[in-house]
Order: sequence, then structure tokens, then C-alpha cells
Amino acid sequence: MIDMRMFKTMVLALVLPVQLNGQESAYIPGEKVNYEIHYGVVQGGVASLEIKADTFRGRNVYHSTLIGKTTGMVDAVFKVKDVYESFIEPGSELCIFSIRNIREGRYRKYNEVIFDHYSRPDSAILTSDLSGVHVVEKGIHDILSCFYYFRNHHLPNFKDFKRGDIIAINTWFTDELYPIRLRYLGTDEVRTKVARLKCLKFNPVTEVGRLFKTEDDVSIWFTADKNFLPVKIRFDIFVGGFVAEISSYEGLKYPLDIRRKENN
Repeated sequence: MIDMRMFKTMVLALVLPVQLNGQESAYIPGEKVNYEIHYGVVQGGVASLEIKADTFRGRNVYHSTLIGKTTGMVDAVFKVKDVYESFIEPGSELCIFSIRNIREGRYRKYNEVIFDHYSRPDSAILTSDLSGVHVVEKGIHDILSCFYYFRNHHLPNFKDFKRGDIIAINTWFTDELYPIRLRYLGTDEVRTKVARLKCLKFNPVTEVGRLFKTEDDVSIWFTADKNFLPVKIRFDIFVGGFVAEISSYEGLKYPLDIRRKENN
């Protein structure tokens, strides 16, 4: 089975127009990004991240879905198809319902969590079909709502960031409290399959140990335009390096700020 700490970090890396403190939303329903996952020169998987307008129990929501699966020879040896879904409240961008459906080889895990942000004035109540009721800090996100929130509420202020600044967001992930800490590393130009893009680079601060050698062994690049789109993730682990990189996209709110198109 895939190491859970690595899988948590992989999902981190990958996530109706509203006005947010005067800043327009970085995304709209219909946005979809596809990724290819490589180990060295070998493509071992694909992933997609999309958001659409939907309803949940009579409420208008954003419905975000992240799907990751193996391909080719890797799929023949160890088949993986993991699906994460988040139903997000417009305006607050808080998750109200999440689904985690894991299929990795013979391993199976299905988990639903209901997020109640309003019954208590000072905390949120989460109800998991696996672990029961949890009272947690108010404003908690799931893993997908976290990154849409990050794109809208933090990245528009990137010109004020200093190298080494850390942004912290509390999330509920894999049925437990999972604080996310992202360290800003500055701007970078990234060559991808779709274009050369100016990006903002971050390191999710990872747990050093069996999988990662240092806290900086994972890097994420977001476009430095109005989309703040996650376009590349790199993992340096003990057994080598993995890269997930954008392969196509559709439904962006703004045109990508392309430095120079690459030949396909």
C-alpha cells in the first residue's frame, strides 16, 4: 500500500464567481486541470482536478473532484484509483460535505464527513461515518476547499510575501486534523507541456522521517497570474523523485500568462 504520508502530500499539491474582500475569485465553475505523473522518464499515472456548480441537500454549492489513478505498466503492477470530493459553500469557501474513496491494490477505504460550521459560535462540528463526532477549531477546511481558499484569500497578496514566509491553514484530511503549512520560496519560471509559465513556488513543510529527508522535499508551483493555478508538484523522496505536471486545462476564468509557448 502507498505510504499514507506521501499520499497526503500528493493530494495537497493537487486543488460561481464571488467577491472576496474586493478581490475577484481566481476560478469559476467549469475549471478543470489535467496532470501527468512521472517517475523519472516513466509516466505512471494521471490526475484531474475540477470544480463545477451543483446542489447539495437543497443548497447551491461548488462541487470539486480530484481523481488520481495509475496508468500503463504501473497500473498493471499496482492499480490505484483514488477519488476525493468536496461540496463547498460559496462565499465562505468552507467544505460542508466531503467524500474520500480510496482504491489502492486490494486496499479500500471510503469515508464521508459532514461539516457543521454554524451550530456552535466558537467551533465546528464534524461528523465522520468512520470515527464519529469531532469538535474542532472554527473555519476548518477539507483538503480541496483548502486550496481554493488559498488561491483566493492568500495568493492575491503574493507581492507582500517575503521568502521564507509560512502560511498555515487547518484542514481535516484522512479523517484527522491535518494542519497545512506552506513556505513561500519566491517566483520561478516553469516549463510545462502547455507553456512556459511564471509561477509562485512553495514548499509544504513535510514531516522528516522514513519518506522525506528534509522539510523541503516537496515543491508546488502556482501560476503568478490571476488564476493562481497549481501547475506542477515535485516530490523528492528516499527512493527517487516524482513529478505531477499540468498536461491540459479548460474553463479558466482568466487567460494563462504564457511566457513562451512550447512546441507540442
